[in-house]
Amino acid sequence: MLFERKPLADCVPDLVATARGDLPATLVITGGKLVNVCSGEILEGMSVAVQGGRIAYVGKDVSHMIGKSTRVIEAAGRYMAPGLLDGHCHIESTQLTVTEFARAVLPLGTTGGFFDAHEIANVFGLKGIQLMLEEMRGTPLAAYMQVASCVPSAGAEFETTGASIGPDEVAEAYTWGDDVIALGEVMNFPGVVYGDAKMLGEIQATLRAGRVVDGHFTWPSNDWRLPVYAAAGVTGDHECVTAEDVIERVRLGMYAKMRRGSAWHDVAKTITAHTEHGLDPRRMLLVTDDRSSESLRDEGHMDFVVRHAISQGVKPVTAFQMATINTAERFGVARDIGSITPGSCADMILLDGNLADVHVVMTIAAGVVVAENGFMTAPLETYTYPDEVLTSVHLPQLPVAEDFVIRTPIETGSQSTRVIRVIENHVETEELILQLPVEAGRLQVDNGLCKIAVFERHKGTGNKSVGIVAGIGFHEPAAIAMTVAHDSHNVLVIGNDDQLMATAAGAVAEAQGGVAVITAAGTTLFPLAIAGLMSVEPFEIAAAQSAAISKALYDSGCTLNYAFMTLSLLALAVIPTLRISDKGLVRISPEEGIQLVSLFV
Repeated sequence: MLFERKPLADCVPDLVATARGDLPATLVITGGKLVNVCSGEILEGMSVAVQGGRIAYVGKDVSHMIGKSTRVIEAAGRYMAPGLLDGHCHIESTQLTVTEFARAVLPLGTTGGFFDAHEIANVFGLKGIQLMLEEMRGTPLAAYMQVASCVPSAGAEFETTGASIGPDEVAEAYTWGDDVIALGEVMNFPGVVYGDAKMLGEIQATLRAGRVVDGHFTWPSNDWRLPVYAAAGVTGDHECVTAEDVIERVRLGMYAKMRRGSAWHDVAKTITAHTEHGLDPRRMLLVTDDRSSESLRDEGHMDFVVRHAISQGVKPVTAFQMATINTAERFGVARDIGSITPGSCADMILLDGNLADVHVVMTIAAGVVVAENGFMTAPLETYTYPDEVLTSVHLPQLPVAEDFVIRTPIETGSQSTRVIRVIENHVETEELILQLPVEAGRLQVDNGLCKIAVFERHKGTGNKSVGIVAGIGFHEPAAIAMTVAHDSHNVLVIGNDDQLMATAAGAVAEAQGGVAVITAAGTTLFPLAIAGLMSVEPFEIAAAQSAAISKALYDSGCTLNYAFMTLSLLALAVIPTLRISDKGLVRISPEEGIQLVSLFV
């Protein structure tokens, strides 16, 4: 197997023999500047010897390990750093398969990560997670799977999903292998705090299996319930948006994950917990959470996040620690990944120029040179998904314009109405109460507002709800429909024209998943046939199609940064303040938790 990752115990005899010089190394890198994330130093004139998929020796001289078959790479004074790790990532949010994700990020220096497949889990349950795990194992990535904890995210009373996962399913997933490493973000934090049996059962199954629990706590950092959440065994959290969020989590013994996704720009504020408040950074991680294929192409992956952290005043070596050894230590796998040390997996990158530039010119994964100068050099096998995963949109009938009419309890006048307000570059929304006009018993929506609707697509229930959203920005008749609608991934439709909304919904249904923007200029379609979430196309094509959606939205007046990413979260029923599901409006507040509320006040 080309990218085999054997347990360290199985490699010990060969590693020791190589380090002695009795067995030639398979690969050596000579004369580099080692970014030592263990000591926080840059060490000049260092060399590394590799045997198979692991590092046998790190030192000044590896000449006694070079044989006729050894591949020798002259670092020529370039930086050598551990491969970058993403401590919280949803691959489905890139709209790519795992294989195409690997092909996109390996040339950028990402050699591993901790992936929460709760998107596909909401459509296909454990089967979806297992399919992605199987695909991961065929890539060069040091890929670790987290078991989706919140399927559904808030509970069946608030939304309809394609599957359900509970304590028994969580326990079963841990039997699949050591690379099933943690419980994914526990988004139902009110359930944990107030003793929900399902949530506590999943955490207990995780702890009994010797795994760790990841969190998702969006109430204020000074809320008395954060220590309650931590008491349940939650030891990592990526919902940090302020320095105080980071500080309070670290003080409680948690790992604080600082996020720079496509549309979630949280690092600039959160990193000040270290740069201004002086907190020890070893429990701070840099993560992406959600990055679209378009932003992978245009900005990068973990290389971009590390570069951004450095630009905010973090020392380069510290920023690399936040994306390597800190991450590995958080998940208990620092013996295998996260550093260039003897015995560790041979996951390394070479960088040109200044370290702060994070300019990756070579990526080595599991002892194999997999990418050079921005291009893959190692072949990756294609993974084939079963037919049922490619046909997952089940609507009883295609929506029509009449489905988007909002009927009111009065015939004429004005109606006090709840409105979702989008906040650019943030995951949370705001609840507005607006007086909207009523004519002939129908709510009139204008003045820059749009309608937003959700159609259940998993079980053919016919469930639908319609609400109002502000902050979209359309300046002409337009609509967008998508089956990427976190986390239940029903059909989400937003627009200011009922007929265009129906046409957009029909387009994604007929494509068996995807994103469609409809305007007077025509239809822009991004097919996502794999569970309605991921493209069957190569990375380059998917990125171009994602960019075309962004352009169609921008041309229609929706200028939100990576607008599709932001809009796709408007159905996520566990993030404050107001969301929409197939069962209606969902409000999340510290005082009342998660509750269904009426459109009209």
